[in-house]
Amino acid sequence: MAGGGPIRDKTGSANHLTANYSNTCYSTFVRLISAPLKKNGRLTIPRKTIYRLSLYLRCLVRLRENGIGTVSSEMLARAAGVKSTQLRKDLAYFGTFGTRGLGYDVAALSRKIADELGTSRLQPVILVGVGNLGLALLPYRGFEKEGFEIVAAFDADPRRKRDKKTKQPILGMDKLSEFIGRHNIKMAILSVPAAVAQEVANQLIQAGIAGILNFAPIVLSVPEEVMVNNVNLAIELENLSYFTQE
Repeated sequence: MAGGGPIRDKTGSANHLTANYSNTCYSTFVRLISAPLKKNGRLTIPRKTIYRLSLYLRCLVRLRENGIGTVSSEMLARAAGVKSTQLRKDLAYFGTFGTRGLGYDVAALSRKIADELGTSRLQPVILVGVGNLGLALLPYRGFEKEGFEIVAAFDADPRRKRDKKTKQPILGMDKLSEFIGRHNIKMAILSVPAAVAQEVANQLIQAGIAGILNFAPIVLSVPEEVMVNNVNLAIELENLSYFTQE
């Protein structure tokens, strides 16, 4: 997933529309990939480090689920696919962690990283564009497990008959700004056609959205303070195609 210019973009992977979103969307929500990040006067942390923190957190969650209370830097780094020196450097942004000879306390380190990523509490997210992809994403429960809840969806034709029923309300675009303001929504999933993606992104930003997960096959132009993470499945398949050619 790559970025450039005044926006940051990424690509992610997904299976037949939902299963692997468990592995990509969480990372994509918290992933900030290039230069250093400074937020609300907090510690400046490189965006690549932010991405790796989400990987560490997922590994720690699995360890905790398996009843493991402590983990060495070598073991955690191996599970996350990084070098142990890199892991220790990343965690040093938060102070001293771990005990020599014992390793890191899994529960304590999980809490610290979750607090830093803002996923220690359930964060509300909206989805715009309830076509095939949007409809597939709405019922996916994995988001809640990772700290995100799609609380409502918006579409140009909210009353159109759809193949599935959803627990979230599907509202018209005329309700978008009011809903975002009333519920203090900061993140949105954009799954609209490319032809209208920029226009909808502008509406979201004007209403107060600060982070967009963009599934539309277009590079969005946004203000510097707005984060855009792109998930382009066609690009992912092209990358796979290159490496699978004989």
